[in-house]
Amino acid sequence: MTELTLIRGHLHPHDKGDAVRRVILPADRVTLAKRRWRGVAADGREFGFDLTAPLSHGDCFFIDATVQYLIEQEPESVLEIPVATPEEAARIAWNIGNLHFGIQVQSASLRVADDSAIAQMLEREGIAFQRCTEIFLPHSGVRGHHHHHAHE
Repeated sequence: MTELTLIRGHLHPHDKGDAVRRVILPADRVTLAKRRWRGVAADGREFGFDLTAPLSHGDCFFIDATVQYLIEQEPESVLEIPVATPEEAARIAWNIGNLHFGIQVQSASLRVADDSAIAQMLEREGIAFQRCTEIFLPHSGVRGHHHHHAHE
């Protein structure tokens, strides 16, 4: 049985030169949104995560004498929507936001998780898109939507 290394947060990578080997711990986006989870790095080392804030793609979370461990978010199916103008991007992003989905804004396109509700809306509105497999990094300001109602 291998020992589990407990991680409580991300590190700022130290400049250790080329002597430090980089090892990846792959994780999907849903797992990375959690604060408590387990994962196995590419070299077989097991980690438990009990975090104050979720980790992100590219974060360094552990360094020992010879190895630097980094998070690598796994690619997933996304919808890539080309946009020609900021106005077009804003209009499409507003429609996606009304469906309460996160969005990644790029220089000439918008990226959103591949979901049938979004694909149907894009098709209904005549908006071109393509499915592809990419790392999806939605805007960090997107959080769960909560309604607060007064009790009567």
